[in-house]
Amino acid sequence: MNSIRIAVVGIGNCASSLVQGLEHYREGTNDSVGLMHWEMGGYKPSDIKVVAAWDVDRRKVGKDVAEAIFAKPNCTAVFAANIGNTGTVVKMGRKLDGVADHMADFKDDRTFLVADAPEPTKEDVVAELRASGADVLMNYLPVGSQEATEFYAECAIEAGVAFVNNIPVFIASNPVWAKRFEDAGVAIIGDDIKAQLGATIVHRVLTDLFAKRGVKLDRTYQLNTGGNTDFLNMSNHRRLESKKISKTEAVQSVAAERLDDDNVHIGPSDYVPWQNDNKVCFLRMEGQLFGGVPMNLELRLSVEDSPNSAGVAIDMIRCAKIAKDRGVAGVIDPASAYFCKHPRTQMTDDLAQIEVEKFIKAA
Repeated sequence: MNSIRIAVVGIGNCASSLVQGLEHYREGTNDSVGLMHWEMGGYKPSDIKVVAAWDVDRRKVGKDVAEAIFAKPNCTAVFAANIGNTGTVVKMGRKLDGVADHMADFKDDRTFLVADAPEPTKEDVVAELRASGADVLMNYLPVGSQEATEFYAECAIEAGVAFVNNIPVFIASNPVWAKRFEDAGVAIIGDDIKAQLGATIVHRVLTDLFAKRGVKLDRTYQLNTGGNTDFLNMSNHRRLESKKISKTEAVQSVAAERLDDDNVHIGPSDYVPWQNDNKVCFLRMEGQLFGGVPMNLELRLSVEDSPNSAGVAIDMIRCAKIAKDRGVAGVIDPASAYFCKHPRTQMTDDLAQIEVEKFIKAA
């Protein structure tokens, strides 16, 4: 079985957890606790190799990926510290709308420091994708990076590289972009990765449980705090429009009846620097049981944010490669529905799991 060669845009906390995970789950190193699939379509985590990378921070550009993933402002947990050089050097990326203006108002070790280096053209990125032999391009740009995401999506299409869109910029769920990928013969999975056991997946499962058990959901909120650059970026609420849509629709789509906008509030709430990559979710659901008798549920969830998505990313990468191996183009709906908050086609998580297993096993 061949390896899976991936390119990564944005060497932040999520990329750090992903690269650490590839080392942690290298065959014979540790057990498979924390993975949803050890083997998928003949591919194991250790088959995934980073062959190209882009970022705009001067502390990462020019460094081997193995060094760049630990550079500031990254602040996620270190669970695989001894990673040998990958041989892949982080190149200067396109800034576009990837760095919000308000990020300049914070301390250096909390924010982005944009490198003074020439930005690549589309032709440069496409050439690098082709030269590296990349199979899959992972998009880890900051929330709100509409122009930058579209730039790299264009590059993936032109280079014939499968695209995994981990952020809430709507590409796979946009009919125009979905058709462009299909017409080009290129696979795409997206949009907006669900964590392994994060705020949205827990909220979805509980909302689905209410529906299945005949409990009327009247109102709900999900309030999240964190101290990584994702939360700092989202402290500018103008960056949040697609994120709130993505998270809210993920819950609304499994409710027995859609809630009025005034009765549902889901989204990032505040930046708390000392939390670093720890994310805390406060969840409340109010409803009616048998006879209209009221009830409420409150939950507090604390997780390390970036490792919580890395195992899901490993499965998305392998699904994208399986699609490429089989010549399947366009949106991979089973994987998008199971692994993402805002897929083209929403499904309950139990149905999406069945469909993704069928996809993996299909001839």
